[in-house]
Amino acid sequence: MAKINEQDAPSINLIGTGTIIKGDIKSNGDIRIDGTVIGSIHSKGKVVIGATGNIEGEIDCVNGDSSGIIKAKVSVKELLSLKASSKLTGDIITNKLAIEPGAVFTGTCNMTSEQVSRDPFKMADKNEPAKIKEPVQ
Repeated sequence: MAKINEQDAPSINLIGTGTIIKGDIKSNGDIRIDGTVIGSIHSKGKVVIGATGNIEGEIDCVNGDSSGIIKAKVSVKELLSLKASSKLTGDIITNKLAIEPGAVFTGTCNMTSEQVSRDPFKMADKNEPAKIKEPVQ
């Protein structure tokens, strides 16, 4: 009989309304936060912050969806969606960003993808043109 390894199956985690967690959270699966987290959240899945959710700290995940309040540095590998009721204060690093009308974002945003970072013509400095070697004659 095959043995099922619990670590291989992604899990869905829920932090309910009224719950307050102070500390770091690491998850291999998706996580939904309707309560308060003061600390960092690291997920290999999607992080969803509900309308009653409140985050202070750092978020690092593959996809993010927010309807709540975030005061954090947010790093999302794929898509970050800020719904109309979302209020985000902090820095965003993401590949794609979707902001609905009504959402509030205060901070900086850096949109990058792995493809861009591997581009040989990528400029080192925005004020300096890319240097291309002249062909040998």
